[in-house]
Formats: sequence, structure tokens, C-alpha cells
Amino acid sequence: MADIDTGTTDLLATLDGGVLTLTLNRPDARNAMSGEMNDALAKTLAWAELDGAVKAIVLTGAGKGFCAGGDVKGMNSRNESAGDGGGIDAAIHRQRVNQRATAGKLFKMPKPTLAALPGAAAGAGFSLALACDLRIMASSAIMTTAFAKVGFSGDYGGTYFLTQLVGSAKARELYYLSERIGADEALRLGLTNWVCEFDELQARAQEIARRLATGPTIAYRYMKENLNRAMAGDVDDCLDLEATHHVHCGQTADHKEAAKAFVEKREPVFTGR
Repeated sequence: MADIDTGTTDLLATLDGGVLTLTLNRPDARNAMSGEMNDALAKTLAWAELDGAVKAIVLTGAGKGFCAGGDVKGMNSRNESAGDGGGIDAAIHRQRVNQRATAGKLFKMPKPTLAALPGAAAGAGFSLALACDLRIMASSAIMTTAFAKVGFSGDYGGTYFLTQLVGSAKARELYYLSERIGADEALRLGLTNWVCEFDELQARAQEIARRLATGPTIAYRYMKENLNRAMAGDVDDCLDLEATHHVHCGQTADHKEAAKAFVEKREPVFTGR
């Protein structure tokens, strides 16, 4: 087993027998995304796509969570500091680039990808899990879109991936209402391929990944391309539209109120502005 330097402790990486395991590593924040994590994930996936030693990829989270999505406390701090950061167009471009390099890369790279969920996958974390080819969940884990609760429309490809997996009507329900989806329901809906006990998760994920890593690499490359092309619509168009809408939502009063309410541990009061 070899440790891979990602440049930050927010993302851990190990390579063992062709399996690259990427661990989102902010357990105290339920592995919520940070700028360092996102940049490292993009850089590491770009390397993994081209390095012949990497045959399959496992994406998981440290501790008892997978990924809580965006860091809402950090969003609230940024809202209160009111820094421009280059304006809305620069922000949209930055998010487009990162979405394509992370969720888009997991979906499009010609190698099998597996998300292993020890706990909650919410918001953009849910999107990252759905971007992978396969998913395995601990029986105690949950999934949720979560975006409506913080005044966001959604990002990292979730609307595309979820619609493909469960159909448009169910995807709309799950986005609009942000209900929690338990492991059994996720299995019934086809959002996960396997469910196991928490203590068995990482071993089961590695077992599946090793099977993929020792499988027909070239065939998998073309299988994945064939399967992706069989899906209606274009993922880049979806990612770009999501980035535009998501960043615009970040400027709304409803989002700022929701982020503030999160920190204050109360329900947000949305005003439609």
C-alpha cells in the first residue's frame, strides 16, 4: 500500500493493488467540502485517470459520514464578510471548472468508480456519490438532496444523475422536499447497489474494487463509455447550468438566511428573495 500526497489532510489517498481509495477527511464537519478538499480531489482524479497503476477508485468519507456537501458554516461566514472574490461570473466559472473536474471526472473517466457511504451523503456529497458508477452503503447511512433546506438549487451533477437513476418525477420529489432516504429505500430505488453493516463497509468496498481492478480494463473503459452514451442528455450541459444557478442562489436572501439559521440552530424563514 502506498500513500499518495494530495497536498492537504482534507483528502487522503492510498493506492493498493490497483485500487485508489480517496477519503474525504473532515470528520468533525461530517466531511463537508472545503476549497482544499475540492482542489485536491480534482488534482488527484486528473492524475488517477491517466496513471496506469490505478485500475479502480473508491471514494469514501472518514469517520461515520460520507460527505455533508458544502460547508454551510463557512458559507455563512463568507456571506457576512461580503468579499467580492471577482464577482458572480468568476464564481460561476470557478464552480463549473471544479464540478467538471470532480463529479464530472468520476462519471466520465474510463475507470470504474465506487462510492462507499459509511454515513450521510447530503447535498453536493449526495451528488458526488451518484456520480460514481456504483455505490455501497452502511445500513445506518442516509442520502438526501438537502439543497432546498439551505436555499440552493443544487450542484455537482445531482439533478442529472438522480433523474437518470430514479426518473424525473421522483427526482423532483427528492429535490423539492429534501426527504432523508434510508439505506433500504435507497436500495429499492436503485440509488445504491449494496447495503451492509457499518463495520463491514470498507472491507466490502475494497473487495468489490479489487474485483474491478483485476477485471478487463479496456473492456471496462468501453463499457463505461457505452453506458454513458446510452444516457439521454449531456452531463456537461447539466453541470454548467447547475453551476450558474447554484452560484446565483448563493446571492439570494433565502440562502443567506438559511446559512445564518443553520449556525443559530433554528429553522430558516424563507421569503422568496
